[in-house]
Amino acid sequence: YDPELIRQFNFASRFATPHHFFVPGGHDLQGNRQAPLDEEDLKGRLKSVRSRVEAVAISGYFSPLNPAHEEQAASIVTNEVSRARSDGRRLPVVLGHQLSTRLGSIKRATTASLNASLLPLLQDFIVSVSDAMEQRGLESPLMVVRGDGTLMSAAVAEGRPVETVHSGPAASAVGGHFLASVDRALVIDIGGTTTDIAVVDDGRVQVTEEGATVGGFRTAVQAAGVHSIGLGGDSHLTFDREDRLVIGPARVVPLANLADNYPRVSHELRGLRHKRPTENILNWTEYWFLMRERPSTRVDTRTMEVLKVLRDEGPQAVKALLDRFGLMHPLQFGGQRLLEQGIIGRAGLTPTDLLHVSGEYAPWDVEAARVAAEKIGRLRGWDVGEFVKRVKERIAERIVSEAVGFLTKRPIPPELPHPGGRVLGRWLLDNSLSDADPYLETPIRLRMPIIGIGAPAGIFLPRVAELLHTDLILPDHYPVANAVGAVAASVVAQAEARIYPHLDDLRLVGYYVQWADERKMFSKLEPALDYAKATTQQGALAAARESSAVDPQATVDVIPDGADSYRVVTRAIGNPRLGNS
Repeated sequence: YDPELIRQFNFASRFATPHHFFVPGGHDLQGNRQAPLDEEDLKGRLKSVRSRVEAVAISGYFSPLNPAHEEQAASIVTNEVSRARSDGRRLPVVLGHQLSTRLGSIKRATTASLNASLLPLLQDFIVSVSDAMEQRGLESPLMVVRGDGTLMSAAVAEGRPVETVHSGPAASAVGGHFLASVDRALVIDIGGTTTDIAVVDDGRVQVTEEGATVGGFRTAVQAAGVHSIGLGGDSHLTFDREDRLVIGPARVVPLANLADNYPRVSHELRGLRHKRPTENILNWTEYWFLMRERPSTRVDTRTMEVLKVLRDEGPQAVKALLDRFGLMHPLQFGGQRLLEQGIIGRAGLTPTDLLHVSGEYAPWDVEAARVAAEKIGRLRGWDVGEFVKRVKERIAERIVSEAVGFLTKRPIPPELPHPGGRVLGRWLLDNSLSDADPYLETPIRLRMPIIGIGAPAGIFLPRVAELLHTDLILPDHYPVANAVGAVAASVVAQAEARIYPHLDDLRLVGYYVQWADERKMFSKLEPALDYAKATTQQGALAAARESSAVDPQATVDVIPDGADSYRVVTRAIGNPRLGNS
């Protein structure tokens, strides 16, 4: 690393282990060495951590133009750490230039750190899946979905797990497109926790050019342009300070499900019929339960007593817990911290419970869900039918709002309690949803159909399509489109070379081509381009075949990348081989 970039790179350590340091040495914009790598400094820093290292990420400032320092550092790290390992396993080493050929040094460092931190997890997962396939006599190649909806072999994925970021929503979009046989559509996937929105255009899932965002940080990973919101069948139904209905973003266990598993809970919820509908009813219909044993850090006596009750007696209504210990709020026993640490879980009223009441989806305890819905609805003067209707309408309006913001790339201002204070963008959307203005009509029309996928899509999305004045397609097997997408995707392998000028006192004297770990110089641009096209095509086709692609076909793109610089990108695409023959 260039030591001057330390402050900018510090955030990358959030994805890796705490052992994170910088070594002097660097290259200039032409990839020429400016300072030698300080080998002794690197070896000295490794001594204190080498026995505890699981994976290593190495990323240099200008490594896409000259990866020599990354490779030199990798050799040193491998030798130094391997000597300290007693298990004999190969040390995973990630090089930034192998993950991205772009010059965004911060993105590349973030991507390398994230990739290294995921390596042990994905490698163990692939081993487990491979063992399960072997036990069942399955001989098909094991494939893994990338974040852009394409496939790669398990062998490739083991070294590049970061490319699986956002692969779930991407697979859903691919599956929706495959099942619906529509080349242009808005794909909306409603699950238990989130609703994911993506665009399919010209038969392909649109990919974000900026790189996927993970934990709030931008990476160099190409991923499907998917917009996820905390809204699903298991979203918690609550009210804000303005008494407005709030759906999510927290996911909770539906009361119908909890009551089905715990007869005592079912009995308690049914007993709420005899309670007056006061604000406390919200705490009587929210249950907490133990998910795992107490934290390793010290907790106070009161917290230990609460955890013991949950362990010995099972799920408890929040109000019952508070009354039992003479408390006013869960913060008094560290409740929020326990939730955040995953030590306790929550159950509460959800859209899934209301679907039990309406009879549209009712595999669990219908009566428990009905009583809770009736009591909470009465707080706002709604009968249970009105409550169900309002929740469905609220979900539809939220999805429309998020879809408009996603498609326009312009965030929709939040809804305000007093309509007079709304900005124009919010008013335009609200008037499209309600058509309330006596003089102006502002319908928003979606110029393509909606493909609905996920189990609740048939319930919630018809109203979304109506509000956007478009058609809703619910293809056969739409509840399992995610699994279909993992099978229907194509195998894609990509190879990239960089072409950049060779300057002598600001005079152009030739062109460098950086391909993989090799750099060549040409006096003219045309032979440089020809070489880059030929080598990337050969590399992409070989990588596609290695990933079990059948008869892959290659396409080459030459992308200008600044003054006299170009990126030559070749993509090889083929169908996955379904057997080992």
